[in-house]
Amino acid sequence: MWFTGEVPLVDDVVDEGTGRVLPQRVEPGRRYASREPEPAQDEGPGEPNIRRHVPSGRETVAQSRPVDVPAVEGPAVDDETTDEPLDDTAVDEAAALDRSRAGTHDDTVADELSEWQREFPRESGVDEASVGQPSVTHQAYSEVEDTDDPVYPFDDNDHRDDGSAARRRRRSIVLAVVVVCLLAMVGGIGYFGLRFLGVVGASDYSNANGTGDVLVTIPDNSTLRDFGQILTDKHVVGSVKAFTRAADGKTLAAGIYKLRTEIPAAKAVQMLDDSQMTYRVGRVVIPEGVQLDSKTGIDGKVTPGIFELIAEATSTTINGTPVGVTSDALSKAAAEATVDQLGIPQWAKTEVTALDGDHRRIEGLIAPGTWETVDPSASATDILRTLITDSARRYEQWGLLSANESGLSPYETLTAASVVEREVSHPDDFAKVARVILNRLKDGQRLEMDSTANYTAAITNIDVHGDAYKADNKWNTYRVKGLPPSPIASVGQKALEAIEHPAVGDWKYFITVDKEGTTLFAASFDEHKKNREKACANKFLTVGCS
Repeated sequence: MWFTGEVPLVDDVVDEGTGRVLPQRVEPGRRYASREPEPAQDEGPGEPNIRRHVPSGRETVAQSRPVDVPAVEGPAVDDETTDEPLDDTAVDEAAALDRSRAGTHDDTVADELSEWQREFPRESGVDEASVGQPSVTHQAYSEVEDTDDPVYPFDDNDHRDDGSAARRRRRSIVLAVVVVCLLAMVGGIGYFGLRFLGVVGASDYSNANGTGDVLVTIPDNSTLRDFGQILTDKHVVGSVKAFTRAADGKTLAAGIYKLRTEIPAAKAVQMLDDSQMTYRVGRVVIPEGVQLDSKTGIDGKVTPGIFELIAEATSTTINGTPVGVTSDALSKAAAEATVDQLGIPQWAKTEVTALDGDHRRIEGLIAPGTWETVDPSASATDILRTLITDSARRYEQWGLLSANESGLSPYETLTAASVVEREVSHPDDFAKVARVILNRLKDGQRLEMDSTANYTAAITNIDVHGDAYKADNKWNTYRVKGLPPSPIASVGQKALEAIEHPAVGDWKYFITVDKEGTTLFAASFDEHKKNREKACANKFLTVGCS
């Protein structure tokens, strides 16, 4: 339904702050005040003496002009006047109600307009500094309008504010997540850093007996703090700080230890600092000249072999369960594992492969020395691989692969050096024995070394005789020419260097003449027989003595 009449319109308003024109809307069916208040008119018959009240001192910015405005359909408004005029009290109450409504709309429109101005400062034409202050347009509307519907400076269907609010919420969520993550990272790094430095977590256990067994490996070059961290991780001690305090001033050795869990730090230090090495596990000491198999001397004394030494070092129990390897398991692995599984160096693969099935094929490939961390929980093959690969590096550091005066291959050099190692006890004689071996090889003579005859014998004897001379095996140099097919013992650095740099001489014979290990050398057999008589006179030898 439409009607035509004179309706005051609100002119465009210029914002005093920016100079921009703010367009206004006109709602159909709504009345607006003109710039000048209308003069009071005579009341018609039966009409109450009521007109719109405009507070004094506040001017509108509207101007009256005729316009056709469509009316909004709705319930009919009863325009009939009352029979009785309202008194002054009623007029005042109506005016107060108008002011109250205007104030409510002022706040609502101001809040929404300020939000819009902050989001779209260019579109609103309002300086950002004035955001939150009522505009001229807002003032004009709030002063003259008492409707329940606020007038917005943009279309009712504009949802840009909703989108910006959603974006703000998303940004807030992302920012909150980032802040939480950063705080967690900083807190975690700070805690573990302080724990590493021993500032926090200085707790300690009180039960000296602990709660269980545990194997702990301490690498070489570990500091006291490294000790403490490893022991804390293994639940042996309560904290790094407690351990470093208890171990202050101590010098502790690397290695594998069988300890108890949850014990006082002082108790842990006591176990680690034990000079008897009661709690050490996996520490293998291999002397120079020792062989893979244990040997029994003519005096009944047993010399433990490398396999037995490894078995003893790795044998222990963890909470009642046996761990470690046996000598039989090591012998089996040496005979049956492939050269790659055993870590055989390239310069020894051909000779080792030729002896497949015989555990003695790895003889001499395990160097003498102290091995601090032979893992008791490892397999026999893995243990042998570790020892062989480390020994190969050690031999190479001693010059095995470098040019030498012997003219032998690296494997032959190691084999000849093992004979030197077993023949005499004084390192000062090594270079001369090496010369005897090289002179005999050069002349095509059998080496006829007692150490090679004893290698396969059940009982060794420094005075070889009888069946030992006749033993028909590859290692008996009384029966075969040249070097044995493999080394006959572990080789020390001095014996190896003796073959690499032998003494100068024409000796082809030597013999030890007393228990002190005095060795005499000779170039001829007649001279050698005289030296042998000295050994008989000293009762060091009995065979062949008159």
